[in-house]
Amino acid sequence: QVQLVESGGGLVQAGGSLRLSCAASGRTFSSRSVGWFRQTPGKERELVAAINWSGGSTYYANSVKGRFTISRDNANNTVSLQMNSLKPEDTAVYYCAASTSLSSTYYIQTRSYAYWGQGTQVTVSS
Repeated sequence: QVQLVESGGGLVQAGGSLRLSCAASGRTFSSRSVGWFRQTPGKERELVAAINWSGGSTYYANSVKGRFTISRDNANNTVSLQMNSLKPEDTAVYYCAASTSLSSTYYIQTRSYAYWGQGTQVTVSS
């Protein structure tokens, strides 16, 4: 079993930065892909960034490419999302998720993730 807790959300002005952290418990976390998703009311949850078990492969949605950076520290069971040049359209609840399978790749489909945190609100004011 894997349990995830996000932190680091908050209110920031457009152009500012936030760093989200996802702290995990569970011996197998370091062998799982991790994704950061976001969701706004009335919309489907969307993948923002993903990282494979080693941190050697990453994925970014086009909307955040060049502004967000995902990283992981397996020794401390954490995954971070550094968000720079934030825009009002980045406002959402952000969730971290760990993949169902133990694999060397990352996953971009929501259904590939079985373990979810409770979410953290990010609000970007214009």
